[in-house]
Amino acid sequence: MPTPTTSSIKACLETRIAAALAAAGAPDAPALVQLSGKPQFGDYQANGCMAAAKKMRTNPRQFAETVLQHLDISDLAEKIELAGPGFINIFLKADWLTEKINTQANDDKLGLAMPAKPETVIVDYSSPNLAKEMHVGHLRSTIIGDALARIEEFRGNTVIRQNHVGDWGTQFGMLIAFLKQRLLEDPDGHDAEAELGDLENFYRQAKKKFDADEAFANAAREEVVGFQSGDPASCEILQRFLTVSMTHCQAVYEKLGVALTRDNVRGESAYNGDLPNVVTDLQAANLLDESNGATGVFLDEFKNKNDEKAFIIVRKSDGGYLYATTDLAAIRYRTKTLQASRVLYVTDSRQAQHFAQVFLIAKKAGFAPEAMSLEHVPFGMMLGTDGKPFKTRTGGTVKLMDLIDEAVSRADALVAAKNPDLSDDARNEIARVVGIGALKYADLSQNRASDYVFAWDKMISLEGNTAPYMQYAYARVRSIFRKAAATLDASDMPTGTTPIVLEQPAERALAVKLLQFVETLDSAAQTSLPNQLCSYLYELGGTFMSFYESCPVLKSEGPTRASRLRLCDLTARMIQAGLAMLGIKTIEQM
Repeated sequence: MPTPTTSSIKACLETRIAAALAAAGAPDAPALVQLSGKPQFGDYQANGCMAAAKKMRTNPRQFAETVLQHLDISDLAEKIELAGPGFINIFLKADWLTEKINTQANDDKLGLAMPAKPETVIVDYSSPNLAKEMHVGHLRSTIIGDALARIEEFRGNTVIRQNHVGDWGTQFGMLIAFLKQRLLEDPDGHDAEAELGDLENFYRQAKKKFDADEAFANAAREEVVGFQSGDPASCEILQRFLTVSMTHCQAVYEKLGVALTRDNVRGESAYNGDLPNVVTDLQAANLLDESNGATGVFLDEFKNKNDEKAFIIVRKSDGGYLYATTDLAAIRYRTKTLQASRVLYVTDSRQAQHFAQVFLIAKKAGFAPEAMSLEHVPFGMMLGTDGKPFKTRTGGTVKLMDLIDEAVSRADALVAAKNPDLSDDARNEIARVVGIGALKYADLSQNRASDYVFAWDKMISLEGNTAPYMQYAYARVRSIFRKAAATLDASDMPTGTTPIVLEQPAERALAVKLLQFVETLDSAAQTSLPNQLCSYLYELGGTFMSFYESCPVLKSEGPTRASRLRLCDLTARMIQAGLAMLGIKTIEQM
């Protein structure tokens, strides 16, 4: 798991309070610091005393009083209150907040301390089946994984993206056989690129023939044997097919603004040569058994419905291998070659048990060291407004490219209605950024573990926790500076040395919210929950509007105006950086 950054207020408080808990007799008790729900209870609240006191079987309030005797945070807190059965309420000191917000405003990383020793984090995401065109089912893995990769990069870690595409198996023999047949039928009028122009339709036709024609099915199986044994003709046509298919995927990634390239692709076939070695090494580790002719690993930690130990097959009775074998080979590669310290697997929640079992075997076999963190990042389903898996009106699978185009089209209608005087070029660019941003944010703002209902009207709305609202909030803040440039002398504009002062409650509230950026990133990284960053940005937008309504910016004068302009600038930078980590662009004017 990633470690929190030392620049976080929460991390600083947790370190100090944990030390006080230890001095009071609870050496391993967590501080349990969280934001206070209401301003009258301070900025932060520590709840660890009650849990520690319960474990020690002592009075929680009396124990909290002992903790306070050992707690020294006078440099950052102006007041500490003991409330209820043992809550510690912390009110941050005004001059300390002022110092911190000025430091943050002058920092390109917005107050985030870079790690002394960066982690190497692998994010395994998207992973389409190259037998088919990308569809709506690939959306969540693609954009959640991309956001997590961007967050880790911003935090200063080394990120390696891995696109574990499906490019092996029986279905490819079927497609190769079908493509060969089509080319033979009309060698002068067809080529691979033309035949594969609609991958989804091509796959359906091939599957229909595979199911209905036994001779064709046998030919397809022979093709599998051909390319798996290295037959040049079969391998050549498979590679042609994969190239065309991957071109479709790359077009989706580029249009969606996802940072995946051909260099990130490492499919199932890349590990084929190591699969026999995986089995050999599992045998050497005394982990292998046989069951009904198949070779695999019995796991005491998993039981079936009859309370029998689970048997994880790594080699079938016919000598074939399964996903578990390939995933074990991938873990070895990511350990030995890529030297990862943390690997995130962004797949749907139905694969949770599979990965739990694979990770356990990998640790038992020594394929991954104990210190290496293997984490499944599951997500729920994307549902239509009828509560069923999202499909077209006719019940078919929605192509991902079609969904992106629809989002941009709906955003175009919104932009045209709100600002009809825009040029076509300007409107098209805004529609593209808003539409794709809305598509991503609608997903990322949800807790990934839950199913969520995909609703166009809510997604494109300028109200509520949506991408258009956040993009509009950014543009509104930037508009303040356009007005300032038009009405103020250059000497009146703030610089990097202009101090921020916090005199009004709304200024202080905005500063506290801005300083919570770092701990938000810490939490989003530790939990792999990008919705926490979405919630923070939405709250920041609301806190800024309260500040803007309470504290005139351009109508104020002198140092006060300059200070408030710097708060505006820091807010805009924070929103822009946060959206960028979600893979969403901002617009200077909407």
